[in-house]
Amino acid sequence: MQGAARGVLPVLVRSSFPVVLAVPSPPPLHPDTIRTIEGYADAIVLRHFAAGSARAAAAVASVPIINAGDGPGQHPTQALLDVYTIRRELGRLDGVRVALVGDLAHGRTARSLAYLMAMFPGVSFVFVAPDVVRMGPDIKAHLDALGVPWTEAEDLRAVAAGVDVLYQTRIQKERFQDRPDQYEAARGKFVVDAGVMAALPATSVVMHPLPRVDEIVAAEVDADPRAAYFRQAKNGLYVRMALLKLALTK
Repeated sequence: MQGAARGVLPVLVRSSFPVVLAVPSPPPLHPDTIRTIEGYADAIVLRHFAAGSARAAAAVASVPIINAGDGPGQHPTQALLDVYTIRRELGRLDGVRVALVGDLAHGRTARSLAYLMAMFPGVSFVFVAPDVVRMGPDIKAHLDALGVPWTEAEDLRAVAAGVDVLYQTRIQKERFQDRPDQYEAARGKFVVDAGVMAALPATSVVMHPLPRVDEIVAAEVDADPRAAYFRQAKNGLYVRMALLKLALTK
């Protein structure tokens, strides 16, 4: 991050689901961990397995805490780069029709994007997800409170024909450790392929927070100029550099 702030040492604290399945979930983030690490850095970029961990860390930290993902909760920096990408690709944020597709129950990127895009007038959402990973009631209640329209659908091609942004996400296998049958039933149900791209308007875009598994057919979609996900990933560098600069110069 020398390009963002020369000489500054940001620290990444990472905690996620264990690789060895027999090991239980990691312990909660201890306040002493944050108090110790803040002595080594000017800012802490925190990714943790538990929802709300970044807020808890910020309550005890004396340096900026940047939430890089808190379990199935939120991913604010991804939402910032996603909104930036939508603005660059479409030239506007007002009145955008967004389809959120895939694992919406565990997908913190989709949840955060719904929160942030709801701030702009005329925005509407369509949720397309297998039954076991539908969008949570908290997001739906938040949109209802703001008067932001949303619907749920199962025909991805029909949905694609009527949206400006098709935001695809992977089915997160790590969330189904004890439910492999449900994972197999959910994966591959909604795939962006040539048929979906044929239905998608010429001025619309396909986005994905990456990494992907099999929910976008690379051979049929990657070369399409409407496939914005690699441009989206590149935008993340600049947005996060800007965020660090704001956090460190405030």
